[in-house]
Amino acid sequence: MLKGRESLVRLVGKRRRFLPNRLAILESTLNLCSDDHCNPLPVEKNLDPYDDRDIESSSSRKYVTCPVCSCRVNGEDSTINSHLDECLSRGTKRKLTQSTLLQLNFYSRSKDQPQSHVLKSEKKESSVGPGDGLMPSTVHKLPKDASCIENDEIICESLVECAMRPQKDCLFDALNHCERTNGASEICCSPKNKTSGMLVARDDLSGLILQTFIVGRKFSDEKELNLGERISLERDPTNVKDPNAIKVISADSECCKMLGYLPRELTKFLSPLIEKYCLSFKGLVTTAPRSSVDVVPIEVMCDNNKLFHENNFDDEEFKSLWTSIQKAIDSTKNFTPNALKYQKNFSVLIQEVLQSYSHLLSGDEKHFLDVFSSLSDDSQRLFIRLYLRKGPWFRMSCTSYKEVLDPKRAAEELSEAGYLCCFDTTEADNTDMIQILNILTVSELREVMRMLKKNCNSSMRKDDLVASLLSAYEDGSCPLLPDLILGIAGICARISSKAELLIWRAERLFFLNGEQDLSAFLLVDMGVVKYPTYSCIVSDQIFLDRNDLLAYEEAMEVAQLIDQALDEKDDKMILRCVSVADSHVQPNQCTTSESVPFFSCFSASWIYSKVVSLGVSFLERENRYNDAVLLLKRLLNCYTRDGRRGYWTLRLSIDLEHLGYPSESLLVAEHGLLDPWVRAGSRMGLQRRILRLGKPPRRWKIPSFAESINRKITEVRIQGRPLNRETGMKSRFYGESGEQCSVEQLALEYYSGEGGGWQGVHSESGIWLTIFGLLLWDVIFSDVPNVFRTKFQTAPLDFGTDSFYILRQNSIESQLQKIQDGMGEEILITSWESHKGTSCNGVNWDRHSLAELRAAVTCIGGPCMASLCRHLAQDYRSWSSGMPDLLLWRFNSEYSGEAKLVEVKGPKDRLSEQQRAWMLLLMDCGFITEVCKITPC
Repeated sequence: MLKGRESLVRLVGKRRRFLPNRLAILESTLNLCSDDHCNPLPVEKNLDPYDDRDIESSSSRKYVTCPVCSCRVNGEDSTINSHLDECLSRGTKRKLTQSTLLQLNFYSRSKDQPQSHVLKSEKKESSVGPGDGLMPSTVHKLPKDASCIENDEIICESLVECAMRPQKDCLFDALNHCERTNGASEICCSPKNKTSGMLVARDDLSGLILQTFIVGRKFSDEKELNLGERISLERDPTNVKDPNAIKVISADSECCKMLGYLPRELTKFLSPLIEKYCLSFKGLVTTAPRSSVDVVPIEVMCDNNKLFHENNFDDEEFKSLWTSIQKAIDSTKNFTPNALKYQKNFSVLIQEVLQSYSHLLSGDEKHFLDVFSSLSDDSQRLFIRLYLRKGPWFRMSCTSYKEVLDPKRAAEELSEAGYLCCFDTTEADNTDMIQILNILTVSELREVMRMLKKNCNSSMRKDDLVASLLSAYEDGSCPLLPDLILGIAGICARISSKAELLIWRAERLFFLNGEQDLSAFLLVDMGVVKYPTYSCIVSDQIFLDRNDLLAYEEAMEVAQLIDQALDEKDDKMILRCVSVADSHVQPNQCTTSESVPFFSCFSASWIYSKVVSLGVSFLERENRYNDAVLLLKRLLNCYTRDGRRGYWTLRLSIDLEHLGYPSESLLVAEHGLLDPWVRAGSRMGLQRRILRLGKPPRRWKIPSFAESINRKITEVRIQGRPLNRETGMKSRFYGESGEQCSVEQLALEYYSGEGGGWQGVHSESGIWLTIFGLLLWDVIFSDVPNVFRTKFQTAPLDFGTDSFYILRQNSIESQLQKIQDGMGEEILITSWESHKGTSCNGVNWDRHSLAELRAAVTCIGGPCMASLCRHLAQDYRSWSSGMPDLLLWRFNSEYSGEAKLVEVKGPKDRLSEQQRAWMLLLMDCGFITEVCKITPC
């Protein structure tokens, strides 16, 4: 894998289907690309298939979106006039009339839509201008009535209606029932003839009705519940998951079957009332559930008049608890009893973004997101379900979810709101046609082929069938193909481009990374992932204004394009993306901010630097060292304070030597050692290059670091019986028991036996990062402004940067002093017992047991452990990889021992610069280190 590809994949995360700036981005190129002789190639022209003029860099122009062909064109008036004249004269299907070119206002011409198709469409002009980062798009609405329309050869009918017809009566009954019981099923707290928000006196409880619902039905003893069934409440203090749990018991059953639980948000306040004041509640089921696991709306009321003795009554506590109960119920009013977790989580995400990042959204975007909360439950659930699916097109006839009562009506509402758009036969392009054809089954594709009277043998695969039909559509021999497809597939819809862009933006702002999405909520709800406890102290904005956000998103599109091009092995697109990123890298830039340096990773400049750095690796793989040198020099000139300068400097020195410039390579290495941002393995690599290249007559003086770098690392050689000797494959050997094993396992067997009776693990960096996280847990999650922005972080935002140590230096040094004084094992045990199972960057709870970690910390000793943790705290990025393979220990007494770190190498392996740097650093810290080389016998 190319250097930097893995981090780019994490950065991009889930790829977006809709990239609004794609055309504008790809119009900007530089003369980066060169031929085999390193001569510059001319800039490629005609990116717009309808424009024969040269395309300049987008950075020197203002571009607008053509409403006819959706291409990005120069914002000058003369250019717009000429471009629109060409588009309109070409007979484009999307004909538009032009009102005022100088004001760039375009209006769609009203046009009667032909009635020969299943779908009707309405064109919506987007109110978002070019500066808002959203391209004007056509939103196709679902028909109000998908009736049967006859064509010459085929009758097209809405398959959604066909699919729903058998369930029509029962759905209407369910909807009517929900409407009739709406007052009973809504989550609210109101007594009869009393207002909801009124503070209730103790003597008034007997007339108060709490309208809530039963959850946790999967634990129920009774799967079927009837409307009006009587219930009672019972405390469940032995519940391991919730000590405040309240069970709902069936009062109609002789054996008092358990029906479920009250919501946790309510029980933590209601339980103290029941226990202290001996309250009892009874009630009834107000709506029968559709399935055995659905939440069930209920009404409960206080059953006893003599609630408590006067001497035991605390009026202030009672009022406080009751007020909390009212707030707990009021907080869930936006969600009906059947609201599902993912619907609530999605709404939480949207509302949080609207509240915290409103300054980054335009008025139209805020209104668009606000509209979502006003949609019906069915519409919200259907949209979330479709958004989480792969798509992009979905057959509505095959879209059915048990929690969506009427998917047809929900889809219509989403279409009206602009969240869904339909496949329009009048405007289908090749991409749409390919995607629509691919959602048909093989048998359906063959049926279309027969309708078109084309040859179709049974051996044709799906790809062949799609290619044949697409070819017929492109050459004009089958203009009715879209109608035939819709006649079989029914209504086809997809997430609108505007909705996809805004929801993607909301997810990005909420999680601040590309690796997390709505599934993070689900993992927490299921108890699979538990995030640490910390305080979010926000004093500075990550994005100062909307322009910063749009620039960041545009840079992210470039990162996605190169990531996709690498998967598809599209070298031309890779070079194009590198050129675009290179054009945005300007001198005197740095990836750090003066106020909050660790926010730099949320800048467009930082993303472009990652793309260019990845481009360097690509060019080096293609042996295009001259181009790689140009990019490396640009990166080093523009980013003067960056932790990647060591890698860039080392690669520049290596590439110059490849080009036959050893003196320049040596000079770059020498200058690199003067750079404070060149660290760890990169610094070691430059020092070793200087010793190798700096021999007479280039250099006569021996560098002062020569003796330190040339220190001997103890080597141990053991023999093993090889299983394979193939080049490029990991070495495998036969162990002492005759079973196959790796070189690390073979070394562990040696050290546990004749090697000295050592115990140990094959850990590499894993065990060290786990120990570091546990020993400094309280420091990592301490209260520092701006480092925690969401409740889904496993580390502060400055983790791995220089700011981490600088902002916490006093607390870090205080903790390290305790470790040095021998309290490491005690801190480790306390942290393990307090936080076990909680996610933390670098901590792996499953790989190593507490016993192994305790043994390692005890045998390593306080001074060595504190020194190692200090290096990780100061430069986690540089020292979190490349550590020795094996950690070995043995006890001299019950509370003392010794440790050894061993790097294992197979017959053809050698130490990397990062590994050599680690070995020398560990020797300086006082560790016993060895290199164990396995030789075949």
